[in-house]
Amino acid sequence: QVQLVESGGGLVQAGGSLRLSCAASGSTFPLYIIAWYRQAPGKQRELVASISTGSSTNYADSVKGRFTISRDNAEKTVYLQMNSLKPEDTAVYYCNAKKPSLSFGYWGQGTQVTVSS
Repeated sequence: QVQLVESGGGLVQAGGSLRLSCAASGSTFPLYIIAWYRQAPGKQRELVASISTGSSTNYADSVKGRFTISRDNAEKTVYLQMNSLKPEDTAVYYCNAKKPSLSFGYWGQGTQVTVSS
């Protein structure tokens, strides 16, 4: 089992940057695929970016070239660097950890990101 705590959200103007962190507990953190999801009011939760156990990355088309996901296994932390933020990036951002062999994952509590125009 792993517990996740997100941080780094806040209010930023369009064009600005934020860096989200997802800190995990547990000694098996390197075995987890970590993903960032977001959910805007009235919308479904959507995948933003993911990073595999081998640090391969995947991004939603809407954030490619603006967001960068990375992981530090020694610190048990995954980061989401968000640049050139747009008002449509406003959402609660959630961290998810999932082992490749399992059908379920673990969620953090979320962190609010608000981008003003």
